[in-house]
Amino acid sequence: MNDSPLAENLPGKNENGAASVSSEPKPSAQPAFSVEEPEGLPFTSKQPPLLLRWLSYLLLIPLVGLATAGFGCISLLAGLWDKSGRQQHAIAHLWARTLLLISLSPVKIIGREKLHEQETAVYASNHLSYMDTPVLFAKLPFQFRILAKQSLWKIPFIGWYLNRSGQVPVDSKSPRSLIASLNRGVATLKHGLPLVLFPEGGRAATGQLQTMMSGCAYMAIKAQVPLVPLTLIGTYELLPIHVYALHPRPVFIVIGDPIPTVGLNARDADSLTQRLYDSISATYSQYSTNQ
Repeated sequence: MNDSPLAENLPGKNENGAASVSSEPKPSAQPAFSVEEPEGLPFTSKQPPLLLRWLSYLLLIPLVGLATAGFGCISLLAGLWDKSGRQQHAIAHLWARTLLLISLSPVKIIGREKLHEQETAVYASNHLSYMDTPVLFAKLPFQFRILAKQSLWKIPFIGWYLNRSGQVPVDSKSPRSLIASLNRGVATLKHGLPLVLFPEGGRAATGQLQTMMSGCAYMAIKAQVPLVPLTLIGTYELLPIHVYALHPRPVFIVIGDPIPTVGLNARDADSLTQRLYDSISATYSQYSTNQ
């Protein structure tokens, strides 16, 4: 998530213009966004205890569905007059807090002072669960925009919401369309709105950090804004991939040291992505072990 003049100047292309691929768990040099879930990885997540599973099936998951539908309708109505997306973001914030209450999972921010609340930045997080998005919407204390697959814009209601609330579509059909998507993200940053995204491109099937793609670094560099690592702890255990029952537990958002981009250019996107990967990997290892 066809050669482009911009793509030729970005890391991650070999001499023949093909995207480089790595099977190792380290940043890819592609300035791209994957839109597929990882396949072929060992599945190690555990089901919650039987009582919690039935509590989820009979009560918690239905409540999540009702809350999502209800707040979604309210957000769509607000979109009729709210072209700025501010009211819709506030509604998303309330939706996310409601989901966390339903899931019986308190969330704590560690390192809150590192947030650039008065400054635009790119916030890049590890991706462990469907609950990652509600956690970030509930707890990040500022308005932001997300990147989402272009195909979602074609779905009734969901696409209308994404369009009216000013989210950024990502089209990965070709290098040219992908670069155009990244540049839309850069334009959002230059208009003063932070971006929040998952550079792994999909949820981690094993709970371990996956290959990161350098689109987030590219956008941060082009907009000359900091790249801020966010490490989520506990969402994998709360709702892992392929598990459809909630396992309530405390969740943490650990804010890493902002990585400056002043003076960098697009050729530095790969090394910047490596720094991001190293920061999130070290933080996840430290805090997940302690929890």
